[in-house]
Amino acid sequence: MTAQAGEAGRRGWRAAAQDALYGPGGFYRGPGAGPAGHFRTSVHASPLFADAVARLLCRVDGALGRPAVLDFVDMAAGRGELVTGVLAALPADVAPRVRAYAVELAGRPAGLDHRIEWRAEPPEGITGLFFANEWLDNVPVDVAEVDPAGVPRLVLVGEDGTERLGEPVAGAEAAWLARWWPTAAEEGLRAEIGLPRDRAWASAVDTLARGLAVAVDYAHTAAARPPFGTLTAFREGRETAPVPDGTCDLTAHVALDACAAARALPGTRLLTQRDALRALGVSGARPPLTLASTDPAGYVRALAGAGEAVELTAPGGLGDFGWLVQPVGIAGAGDLFVDVADDEEH
Repeated sequence: MTAQAGEAGRRGWRAAAQDALYGPGGFYRGPGAGPAGHFRTSVHASPLFADAVARLLCRVDGALGRPAVLDFVDMAAGRGELVTGVLAALPADVAPRVRAYAVELAGRPAGLDHRIEWRAEPPEGITGLFFANEWLDNVPVDVAEVDPAGVPRLVLVGEDGTERLGEPVAGAEAAWLARWWPTAAEEGLRAEIGLPRDRAWASAVDTLARGLAVAVDYAHTAAARPPFGTLTAFREGRETAPVPDGTCDLTAHVALDACAAARALPGTRLLTQRDALRALGVSGARPPLTLASTDPAGYVRALAGAGEAVELTAPGGLGDFGWLVQPVGIAGAGDLFVDVADDEEH
């Protein structure tokens, strides 16, 4: 048996999820509301997220010396919600220079802003910001599980979601596990083999001539790998058992530290979303009560915005997402974010 095929039609999770998500009739190729109909991302939680990304794009613009054409790539764009919000939030001196791309396998949504180029693959040689929000968690990976003898074996899955253990993990996948997710010799421990994500991220970074690449996702690092993995699914807004039949989103948290090492660039940073968004001006601070008497409507709007900011930065929720930030041909990412340590003190 191999990762690609096993007994009774079972195969590795990577191959099964690839077909279930991206094959003919796959979850991400279907019509309708798209991912927003099944799960809630930061983009859908509040327009403050797109506003923050627009501010980051402006900072990248300054670091690039304000080029005649400034590229913005929205990777895994869903129905174009983020790129639409970013364009709307840009200042008048930046917006006319922006060339916007939405990268998604589904067809172009009706009524999308004509300024947005809809593509199945990211463009090459961009100068600007490559932004991937909740993309890498949907790059399919194989799953390993430790057998009774303490050997990590590939998990084979049927279309109904039932699993069996296959061959021992070997080759490049075994080397990846040994470096990034070593497991104890304890039966039942699981790990997701993130090598395909490392390669996908490295290819994405390579599309940049100059600028900044950012990946935002459910994440963990070597200091705190989950002992039983994170593979799960979402359907119509609810978490459900992962079944590779094309009816649900299949997702697993991302080893962002391994992705960062796939292109070991100077100035790379790993941040929590809480720190990244605060550095970009998203604060959950309540508006002053005096505003309630001088501008009641403004106070209500500011209060609603503060609530949305809290959701985007909340511990135990969206605020714990990881941001992998890698500059290409510009000053380090630290020059694009305020000092998060100072920000925490206020």
